[in-house]
Amino acid sequence: MSSEAQAGNAGFTSSLGRIYGIYTGGFVAFIILVAILERAGVPNKVLGYMFVGFTILVYAFIGIISRTVQVSEYYVAGRSVPAFYNGMATGADWMSAASFIGMAGSLFLLGYDGLAFVLGWTGGYVLVAVLIAPFLRKFGAYTVPDFLSARYGGNTARLLGVIVLLACSFTYVVAQIFGTGLIAQRFLDMDFTVAVYVGLAGILVCSMLGGMRAVTWTQVAQYIVLIVAYLVPVVILSAQKYGLPIPQLTYGQALQEISNLEQSFLQNNLATTASLKPHTQPFLNYSPANYFALILCLMVGTASLPHVLMRYFTTPSVREARISVAWSLLFIFLLYFTAPAYAAFSKLEVYSTLIGKNLADMPQWVFSWGKLGLVTICGKAAESVQAITAACGAVSGHTGVLRLQDFGINTDVVVISTPEIAGLPYVITGLVAAGGLAAALSTADGLLLAIANALSHDVYYKIIDPNAPTARRLIVSRVLLVLVAILAAYTASTRPSDILAMVSWAFSLAAGGLFPALVLGIWWKRANSAGAIAGITVGFGLTLFYLVITRYYPHLGVQYFGMGSLLNPVTGAPLISAEAMTKFLADPAVAAGPALVTNPLASKIGWFNINNISSALFGLPAGFLAMYVVSMLTEAPSKQMMDFVDACRRPRGGTLMEEKTV
Repeated sequence: MSSEAQAGNAGFTSSLGRIYGIYTGGFVAFIILVAILERAGVPNKVLGYMFVGFTILVYAFIGIISRTVQVSEYYVAGRSVPAFYNGMATGADWMSAASFIGMAGSLFLLGYDGLAFVLGWTGGYVLVAVLIAPFLRKFGAYTVPDFLSARYGGNTARLLGVIVLLACSFTYVVAQIFGTGLIAQRFLDMDFTVAVYVGLAGILVCSMLGGMRAVTWTQVAQYIVLIVAYLVPVVILSAQKYGLPIPQLTYGQALQEISNLEQSFLQNNLATTASLKPHTQPFLNYSPANYFALILCLMVGTASLPHVLMRYFTTPSVREARISVAWSLLFIFLLYFTAPAYAAFSKLEVYSTLIGKNLADMPQWVFSWGKLGLVTICGKAAESVQAITAACGAVSGHTGVLRLQDFGINTDVVVISTPEIAGLPYVITGLVAAGGLAAALSTADGLLLAIANALSHDVYYKIIDPNAPTARRLIVSRVLLVLVAILAAYTASTRPSDILAMVSWAFSLAAGGLFPALVLGIWWKRANSAGAIAGITVGFGLTLFYLVITRYYPHLGVQYFGMGSLLNPVTGAPLISAEAMTKFLADPAVAAGPALVTNPLASKIGWFNINNISSALFGLPAGFLAMYVVSMLTEAPSKQMMDFVDACRRPRGGTLMEEKTV
C-alpha cells in the first residue's frame, strides 16, 4: 500500500467515531420522524417502505463510497480496521437472520433447550480468540484456504478447504436471502420472488464495488440498526409490564407468569400435557447427550466458519485481532443475552392475549401473518375469522375458544411480530423489520465475499492463472460475486423446505471439515500435508455422510449402516417402534430416495441416539484421529515449516507472509 493511501486510511480511521456518531444520531432522528408521520396518519405501508428504503440507501451509499481497486483493500480492507469497529462488523456479520429472527423463535418454541444455541454460538468466540484468530492474523492470509495451502503445501489442501467453505456458506447465504424475502414480502407487500431479488440488489450494492472494505463499514452501520431494533421493543415491554426498562432483569418475573399461565391452561382444559411443554423445564426436546452435543458442534462450527475467521484478517496487528474478538463477544452478547427475555415476553403476550379467547376476538396480527401461512389455528392458515371458525368447527368437541394445541406460529415470525402482538406503535414494527433486514444483509455480504474470494483468489489466481494482473483479479471476483448471488437468490425463490435445517448443518460441516486442520496446523508442528488432506476428507466426509443418510436415505442407514430409531427425550421410547420400522422399510414409497420432509424416517434415525444437527460429533474426532495417524505415518514437515509455525504463534513481529500485503 502506498504511503498516501496509508495516510488516508489513518485519517479515515481517526474520524470513525464522529462519522458513526452522526450516523447513529441521524438514524434516531429518522425513527422519530417516522413516529411523527404515524401519528399524523400516514399509512403503515408507506412507513414500511420508508424504513426499508432509507436503510438500504444508506448501506448502498457506504458501499459505493468505499469502492476500491487495490487487492489488499478488496480482500482484507487494507488490514487497517480498528479492533472496536472490527468487533462491531463481526457482530453484524455473525448476527444473521437466523440469530436476529430465529434465535428468539427457537427459544419461544423450545424453551430451556433453546439455550443450547445461545451457549454454542457465544462459546464459539472463546475458541476463536484462544485457538485460531490471532494466529491466522499473524500468518497474513487472505482466505482460510490460503492458510491451509501455505501451512500444508500444495493446492490439494487449498481445494479441499474451498469445497468445505462452499458447502458451509452457500446454504447459509440462501437462508439470508430467504430472510430478506420474508421481511420484504410482509412489510412491502411484494410477491416473495420479487422480494428476494430486491434483497439481492441490496446485498450486491454493499459488497460488489468495495469488497471487504465496503462490507466492513456497511456492517458497522448495520450492527447499529440491528441492535437498536432488537433491544427497543423488549425494553419497552419490560418497562410497560414491570416498570424497569432492563428486560434481562425482569425476565425472571416473565418466566414466573408464564409458569402460572401454563398451570391455569391445564386446569381449565385449554392445554393438554402432550401439547404443553413447560418453558423452563430442561430436556423436553433434546436428550442431555444431544443438548451438550449440539452446544459442542455449534461452538466448534462457529470457530471454523470461514466468513467469521476472515474478519480477523482485517485488523492492523495480532494484538488488535485478539482485542477484536473480545469486542465481537461483547457485541454478540448484547443480542444473545436479550434473546431469552425476548422469547419470554413474546410467549407471555401470546399466552395472555390469545389462549382462552373466543375465535371471533382474534387480533388483526393473527390474520396478517396467517395470510402468509405463518400462523395456523386448528391446523389451517389463519387467513380470516371465517377460515379459523371453519377449521376449528371440524375439530370434534371444540367450543370456539382458542386452546394452546390449536395455535401454531412459525419460529421466524416471533421477533418480527412481537411489536404487533404487544400492540406497540407501527414505528417499532418497522424498526424491527429494518433490523432483521440489516442482520440478513450483513451476513449475506460476508458469506458472498467469502465464497467469491475463495473462488477468485484460491481457485482462479492461485491455481488457474497465477500471473493475473490486479485489475483482472478484481473483475473476476466481482463477476463471481454476482453469479453466486444470483444463484443463491434463485435457490431462495424456490422456497426450499430444508433451508433452515441446512443452515444448522453448516456448523457441523465446518467443524468436521476445517477445525482439525486449523487447530493442529497452528498448535502441532508435526501435522503435515498428507495428515491435513486425510483429516479434512475424513472429518468432512463422515459428517456429510451422517447428514445425508439420516435425512435423505434413512432406509439405507437402517439396512446397511447399523442405524436405529432415535429416542423420545422424555420417555426414552423409540420414535419409531420395531414393528413400524419393519412396515416402513417394506413400503416402496419410503425406500425410494431421496426422502421428502414428510418421510416418516427422515431425521428420526441415527447412531447412538445423536440428532443429525450434531453430526460433527462423529466427524470431528474422526478428523483429528485421521490427521494424527496419517501425519505420524508419513514424513514430518521441514524444519523451515516448523520454524514458520513457531513464528506464527509468537504475538510480536510482523505479518509472516508480508509480500501478500504489498
